Amino acid sequence: MVEIGYCVAPDFRRQGYARSALIELLRRAADETAVTTVRATISPDNVASLATISGFGSVEVAEQWDEEDGRELVFEVPARRVPHA
Repeated sequence: MVEIGYCVAPDFRRQGYARSALIELLRRAADETAVTTVRATISPDNVASLATISGFGSVEVAEQWDEEDGRELVFEVPARRVPHA
């Protein structure tokens, strides 16, 4: 399992950069034969990131507490599910 993350500077949000980054991260994970699952953790208040990840077949599997970020939702998707642009 690998955990991915992405962040877009405020001036560049809502231009497709997060979606493009997520596509490439998922493709990279799919290229690694040892990786079976891709995980991402997202704050429940981060509506934009939740919307971005929802289109890639990710399933919410748990929630956790992060010392820096607080409550996070945990999403996973099989690594072999390569997204289409």
